[in-house]
Amino acid sequence: MKKLLTVLLCSASAAMGLAQQQTYFTNPVIRGDVADPSIMRIGETYYATGTSSEWAPYYPVFSSVDLVNWKQTGHVFDEKPDWIKSSFWAPEWFYHKGKVYVYYTARKKSDNISCIGVAVADSPTGKFKDYGPVVEFGKEAIDAFVLEDNGQLYITWKAYGLDDRPIELLASKLSSDGLHLEGEPFSLLRDDERRGMEGQQWFKMNGYYYIIYAINGCCGPGSDYAVAVARSKKLAGPYEKYEGNPILHGGKDILSIGHGTMTTTPDGRMFYLCHAYSKDADFYQGRQPHLQELVMGEDNWPRFVTGEYASFAQPMPFVDCVQEPIFDFTDDFTETALRPEWTWNYPYADVKVDLKAGNLSLSGSPKPGVGTGNALCLRPTTADYTLETAVANQNDSWKGIVMYGDDKNLLTFGCEADRLKLKAIQDGKEVMLSNIKLPAPSLYLRMKVTDGIHCSFAYSEDGSKWKEVEYDLPQSTLKSLVRWDRISRPGLYQQGDKPAIYSYCWLKNN
Repeated sequence: MKKLLTVLLCSASAAMGLAQQQTYFTNPVIRGDVADPSIMRIGETYYATGTSSEWAPYYPVFSSVDLVNWKQTGHVFDEKPDWIKSSFWAPEWFYHKGKVYVYYTARKKSDNISCIGVAVADSPTGKFKDYGPVVEFGKEAIDAFVLEDNGQLYITWKAYGLDDRPIELLASKLSSDGLHLEGEPFSLLRDDERRGMEGQQWFKMNGYYYIIYAINGCCGPGSDYAVAVARSKKLAGPYEKYEGNPILHGGKDILSIGHGTMTTTPDGRMFYLCHAYSKDADFYQGRQPHLQELVMGEDNWPRFVTGEYASFAQPMPFVDCVQEPIFDFTDDFTETALRPEWTWNYPYADVKVDLKAGNLSLSGSPKPGVGTGNALCLRPTTADYTLETAVANQNDSWKGIVMYGDDKNLLTFGCEADRLKLKAIQDGKEVMLSNIKLPAPSLYLRMKVTDGIHCSFAYSEDGSKWKEVEYDLPQSTLKSLVRWDRISRPGLYQQGDKPAIYSYCWLKNN
């Protein structure tokens, strides 16, 4: 009887443990550097997009049916609109009259000023038609959000961020087709404390208009981003800032959190998708999308169900939801088009890829005066991982792997003519770290990354027996790989007149 009771108790305990595992999910819900996320629901499917900054293609698109498990489906733009120079920031979804709008920040070619453009498609995964700038204001207009109130469209944006005056969240009426401003801009909220103010969500509930917005520093190792809220009985204000701000900020394992938008489930629950930096080694995965549930308190102020301190563990949105594990990335280059996970640094090179017979050919044209090579990269999803590939051709051009910050800050290991080399480029200056005779006409190359940034390199003639490369690298070179608004990315690298050919690539999470 004791034995039977023990078995029953153990079975019950195991069942309770399984139930607890399925009750909570772990942030981030989208792995890798996708800052300033925007979320939208159409029917029972959720869609997300976010900043792509200086990486192409532009604005990655993800879909989910449970808010927790997301799959990348493509991008808003595969080609850069002609009027844009760079800085693809803060895209914002808006669903209106059966059409999907994306209001986004970009820098104009004509004057290098950031403004807000708009593009429209029949679905979030469809082909978007770009309509160009819709908000051009002063030295900078960024971080759009659109609200429909009693049939009238309004758009809000961050202004005066580059002026010697407090930042303001401005707003204006939009035309019924969402493509033009109507009337004069008006102020919603002013950053009198000079703490920073951006990335706003604007909504109406219980007789109030609410603005949830980000404060403090957005980016880099010193980021202290947090989430604040203000409300008003009238759309145009005045808005009262909550005395308990911030309502969400960094915690034990999370450095900073903020800049997001909200969606609702079919039964009316509110979920806020924003980005966060993790602390320590996980910082090097960049600003990753975190999901937090919002509820309205008895005082008609919103709060997060797990409190003001951001945490990885969050209650599951749906009872039948199970979070999938982090998958490794494998590409054997047998598909007809490049997979959407691949990215490249478009301001520095016009990267060219060709998929044929299970091989990828990488080449391109570095931009005069800025570019040095062509990098095809992936967003790391963990702090410890291994990138492996096989170089299938030999020529005088550089063919290899890379840890890429930008064109002037990178670490690359590859074959060039009859040599196998490891070099670092810091602030545009090249330092050769290893230079040996090429062991074979074609080689397997491997980069093992630990703690998000520390790299070791190895090569193999058969893919099974590996030889490590010894080198010394200054700590300053590693730090240079982290740019002010984005982290370094691993990938493939080519430099020279002739293409590099790779037979596969995988990114294994260790």
